[in-house]
Amino acid sequence: QVQLVESGGGLVQAGGSLRLSCAASGSTFSINAMNWYRQAPGKQRELVASIDSGGSTNYADSVKGRFTISRDNAKNTVYLQMNSLKPEDTAAYYCNARYIDYSRFPPAMGDAWGQGTQVTVSS
Repeated sequence: QVQLVESGGGLVQAGGSLRLSCAASGSTFSINAMNWYRQAPGKQRELVASIDSGGSTNYADSVKGRFTISRDNAKNTVYLQMNSLKPEDTAAYYCNARYIDYSRFPPAMGDAWGQGTQVTVSS
């Protein structure tokens, strides 16, 4: 199994920046896609940004041009750089990894989630 540990959330004023990190650890695995989701109170969880093993990225329209997702494959870590933050970005942010578990035979797909980190943007 893969465990994800997030860090970097906090309180920031509108227009400010934060960088979230998510480190993956576990037994023999290979991560395919890594994603950031967020969930605001009373709203459904939404996909914010994703990056595949080749480095291709996708973003929600609401964060394009402001957020940047990147990954360090050697460290099994994904980052979310968030600039020009808005109050509507306030949410709990969750890291997600889709991976292949090679400790199982045959290898199996897995889906891991972090514990979430709170981002609060004040106006």
